[in-house]
Amino acid sequence: MTDNRDRVAVLMGGWTSEAAVSRVSASFCGQAARNAGWDAIEVEVDRDIAAKLKEINPARAFNALHGQIGEDGNIQGLLNIMNIPYTHSGLTASAIAMDKLLAKTLLAGAGIMVPPTLALIEDSHVYPEDSTGAHVIKPRNDGSSFGVVIVPDDKARPPARNTWPAHTQLICEPYIPGRELTVSVLDGTALCVTEITSEREFYDFDAKYAVGGSKHILPADIPEPVSLKACLWAEHAYRQLGCRGIIRADYRWDDKNDQLFMLEVNTQPGMTATSLVPEQARFVGMSGEELVNHLLEIAQCDD
Repeated sequence: MTDNRDRVAVLMGGWTSEAAVSRVSASFCGQAARNAGWDAIEVEVDRDIAAKLKEINPARAFNALHGQIGEDGNIQGLLNIMNIPYTHSGLTASAIAMDKLLAKTLLAGAGIMVPPTLALIEDSHVYPEDSTGAHVIKPRNDGSSFGVVIVPDDKARPPARNTWPAHTQLICEPYIPGRELTVSVLDGTALCVTEITSEREFYDFDAKYAVGGSKHILPADIPEPVSLKACLWAEHAYRQLGCRGIIRADYRWDDKNDQLFMLEVNTQPGMTATSLVPEQARFVGMSGEELVNHLLEIAQCDD
């Protein structure tokens, strides 16, 4: 029998809006894994992924998927069944974090300040009656800022429902003015705080992944109490959700009113050349190769 102890399936692609981003992450992570001595093979995820994995027979999987299927517990469940240890968080943590409404409810209950968030009624253009001011409408379970729409104020007409694919569940929350902050957490410990600045209205897809789309300031030039709170909340969220490996917690800091809000926890953060997690890892002395190697070394299935 062929020795497969170092064989890694780097899972990428899929059929969601984030497939292209996933492939870029997989390219970065696959090469980093090979540089670290692993026999890494990039594997396109489709409806036959179970058969592909059975044929490849990897010792473990690096989850480079983003969005639905790869980030919502689906691929985690399959890998658990196939007994293939995998990187990043397990099924339950992934599913909860991907559901922005459910995750915010849990985080608020744990004492972390989040924007008040409500689900919008299917095919409705109507805001909650008590809504005032600018609002953000976005898919309940999607990432990379796909489908995020900012409505300037409560008098503006909401975007047409066909702005999003049919049957997309939507949530609505107040627009928080201020500055964009993010914290990566590795094995339960926050790495640092980065501030993200962009000429765009918010940190959208192009700002995240296009070279020059945004500027990352690390460590963020913010008051120490804000930095400390952002790190502590990120670590607390990591524990509350039951995460593993690496996550990224995203914030808005209303610097005029000194209010910090956690927007979401990303259990499958981007791992491209312009991504925040590898950048923060380098800041604390860990190369991309070392980060990918570490995530593979601690890969596991759910108990």
